[in-house]
Amino acid sequence: MSQTALPIEWLQQLSDPYAVLGIAVTADERHILQRYHVLAKLLHPDHYANKNGVDQKLATAIFTRLINPAYEDLKYLQKRTDIIKTLRLEAINWGKNAVSMQNPLIRQLKGMSIKEADLFYEQAIASYTTLQYESLTQSYWMIQKLNELNLAYLYLHTDNSFIVEPPHPIISEVKSQPVAAVEVDKTENTEHLTPAVVNYAQRHYQRAMDYSKQSHWSLAVRELRDAIKLEPNNSDYYALLGVVHLRQNFTGMAKVYIRQALKLNPQHPLAVKYANHLNITLQDHIDPKSVAKALGIAAWLNKFFAKAEANLSQVLKFR
Repeated sequence: MSQTALPIEWLQQLSDPYAVLGIAVTADERHILQRYHVLAKLLHPDHYANKNGVDQKLATAIFTRLINPAYEDLKYLQKRTDIIKTLRLEAINWGKNAVSMQNPLIRQLKGMSIKEADLFYEQAIASYTTLQYESLTQSYWMIQKLNELNLAYLYLHTDNSFIVEPPHPIISEVKSQPVAAVEVDKTENTEHLTPAVVNYAQRHYQRAMDYSKQSHWSLAVRELRDAIKLEPNNSDYYALLGVVHLRQNFTGMAKVYIRQALKLNPQHPLAVKYANHLNITLQDHIDPKSVAKALGIAAWLNKFFAKAEANLSQVLKFR
């Protein structure tokens, strides 16, 4: 293989430059440029100075024939718009075939809400891109998987009929009744025909508890932060967030959230239990500005640990 030669099937992957660079189709110019700089450093010939010449040539070929053209396509807004249009059309065909063939990726997405599927997409992209070009011989397969993820995401936002929220029991019950019975209910108990309001904050909280049981601390932090945004005065969320931070050995931040939980509910059992563990007196109060600052720090740490967990997960897969 010469310095700039690549098999034709590799070059065909330029139809999805997002997959080639290893970024989500929602990435903006700043993220595109950041990723390009990361790949330029990773695939630089000096990085392979102590390895065999074949790897060095392959790295150079990948960068010059794949990475550079992909970046040139994505650094301009109009080109990005055209590429997304083309990928959307491809996604429609891909999605129809994937549904009929029970593609494993479709099975994973089935039953998720749009928000859950978006989170799954972001995490999956991060998992693959962490090791996308660490093994040059595996990079072709990695790009294919990233392309599949991109098509699934675009198909989801084009035709999400296969991803639906489970119907509320009340709505299902009304639909199963005879027409006459429903008409009577309308006059006597019209409130039964109104679907209950979904408590999204509690959904985040329940997911956070599930993640905590699995020791996925960064994911638990993310869910609890979302819950607090929706219900900022719920002591349950602060108490659990304090425990999660304690499990990550962030004692200072754990104290911040446990104190806030106690301020909202001085008898909160979980907060009281860990207040004793952290030597917090039950009379302690907290400045709301400290909570806001801690949430900002938590957001930054959450991104860091999410990436670390993705790296570890992929390393274990390849062992």
